[in-house]
Amino acid sequence: MSDEHKQRLHRYLAKTREAMIWKTEGLSEYDVRRPLTRTGTNLLGLVKHLSIGEAWYFGDVFGRPFEPHLPWWDDDAPEGADLWVTESESREDVIGTYRAAIAHADETIRVLDLNTPGRVPWWSEPDVTLQQVLVHVLAETSRHAGHADILREQLDGATGFRSDNLNQEQHDEQWWADHRAQVEAAARAAGSG
Repeated sequence: MSDEHKQRLHRYLAKTREAMIWKTEGLSEYDVRRPLTRTGTNLLGLVKHLSIGEAWYFGDVFGRPFEPHLPWWDDDAPEGADLWVTESESREDVIGTYRAAIAHADETIRVLDLNTPGRVPWWSEPDVTLQQVLVHVLAETSRHAGHADILREQLDGATGFRSDNLNQEQHDEQWWADHRAQVEAAARAAGSG
């Protein structure tokens, strides 16, 4: 694989990371932290979770530990501690940790070749390359960015990769109400048939 391939994957990851951070902006402390699904999924918790993913996958896996140590995945950490934010953890600290983990990951990506070996001991096939890890983290970050997009839309209707929302057509509330009614009618018709 070429350096151009690595740069392309890295750009996709950078864009998705930026979207994750944007999803937390402009919301109250309550809204950025509150559980919006049965399992407690929340915006700031997703960012916290991605922080540890960046730190582990681009740190320990390649013998480049991230500092400071993030305890959320330690054996004695409460279950799911990486997926929600306590009242004593500030939004600034969580975002700052994510940015620091990203900077550390970016340096790993910059200095290592795609075929550099690493080890993910919790995987069934633990011997990996930077390319495999880069694709994995891009997929995970994209997955969680999709979660974040839905959560943010529930809160204030904001969707997309950026606050200017250029990747979705702009419509007024009536258009969206009519669209939802059309989708609902189709679902009901299919459900009754």
